[in-house]
Amino acid sequence: MPFPIDEKFVVAVASSALFNLEDSDKVFREKGEEEYRKYQRENEQVVFEPGVAFPLIKRLLMINGKEPDDQPVEVVLLSRNDPDTGLRVFKSIEHHGLSISRAAFVTGSDPFVYMDAFNASVFLSANPEDVRKAVSKGLPAAQVLPTMFVDNEEEPGLRIAFDFDGIIADDSSEGIFKKLGMEKFHENEKQKANEALPPGPLFKFFGEIARLQHREWEKKHQDENHIPRIKVAIATARNAPAHERVVTTLRNLGINVDEAFFLGGVDKGRVLNVFRPHIFFDDQISHIEGVSSISPSAHVPFGVANKDEVKPPPPIS
Repeated sequence: MPFPIDEKFVVAVASSALFNLEDSDKVFREKGEEEYRKYQRENEQVVFEPGVAFPLIKRLLMINGKEPDDQPVEVVLLSRNDPDTGLRVFKSIEHHGLSISRAAFVTGSDPFVYMDAFNASVFLSANPEDVRKAVSKGLPAAQVLPTMFVDNEEEPGLRIAFDFDGIIADDSSEGIFKKLGMEKFHENEKQKANEALPPGPLFKFFGEIARLQHREWEKKHQDENHIPRIKVAIATARNAPAHERVVTTLRNLGINVDEAFFLGGVDKGRVLNVFRPHIFFDDQISHIEGVSSISPSAHVPFGVANKDEVKPPPPIS
């Protein structure tokens, strides 16, 4: 009987996002492919240290229960490695106790082309070119950026934060702001306050997270001792009166978030330093700069916000 991948919430992750591959990447860049192969074989038993996306992936997989009908989350590895050099990655996955058993090793080709085949709602990678190519093809992808965040493994639960425009919703309103300025932006948002915005690049992923969250609350209703393990926040540069359209869009989706920050230009890092997400998604590098040092962050190079955006910093691997 085929594995019901279409029924799962699937996250696709590159080894560069899951683990710290800085040393491996340096060998590849400085010495070439053959030395890289040799290096990986010689270090096959040396475990990779966790990367930027590791806390997110680990905590998502912890949502799964022991019974087959209580395992909504699936994580798939999409890697530019070939199966031979990729063996070290799987040994590291096993060492860290991650229940990841499915992968695509594509030997230098674009790994994200297999997202639909695996029903993935997002692709996380430290490779900016892969992410930009994926987004240009209409695929939901994000580049994880270096961070000083240290996960507290004794603390239960998963916290995820999202920007709104260009992430959950499209960038149509953001385009008005870029072209016509703040006054026209607020005027437009007041006129359309009761009109939901079209979906953005991480719309599906956000919806899947919201469904997982709802599932956790259903468990709480069935068992009062169960503690819901997912908290979702929105941190947006919008403020009143533009906040109303955010609420309208979320109502239209039937989604509730735990916390929402309408910051009106206040550095997002100030509130996210308190919320401490295990990952934060934004479409603007300038907004991530105040956050990435304190929380794992991911850049989605989507739409008007990235036309004049400074190129993101080099990947961690």
